[in-house]
Amino acid sequence: MAEKNGFLVRIITPDRVFFEGQAEMVEFNTTEGEIGVLPGHIPMTVIVKPGILYIHEPAGEKKAALHAGFAEILPEGVTILAETIEWPGEIDENRAKSAMERAERRLQGKAANTDLARAETALQRAVARIQVLK
Repeated sequence: MAEKNGFLVRIITPDRVFFEGQAEMVEFNTTEGEIGVLPGHIPMTVIVKPGILYIHEPAGEKKAALHAGFAEILPEGVTILAETIEWPGEIDENRAKSAMERAERRLQGKAANTDLARAETALQRAVARIQVLK
């Protein structure tokens, strides 16, 4: 149930419940663009695109690198079923930079056997990891 100035946010991965708590607002990327969700939002389901997830709480803002999944948005809360999501402390910056460089080389090389969509998604994930560390 939504509180006066907040709503329930649940983020679940195949491995764990990543976050469950009250928030004033949640922001993340979808295949249709960036979205900000406030209490009382119209019901909808969206596909999550790699980027930074912002959870606005009364005590401050939390952010995480959100990579893929689906989100169910209801007036009383948001549930995100994430393929992968990481808090800044869980990210290895050197590994993320290496992944970004590999993805950029694949995209620039444009070899016939390169899966460009996969390389672009890998680049978006690596960029999200690096940005959430800043």
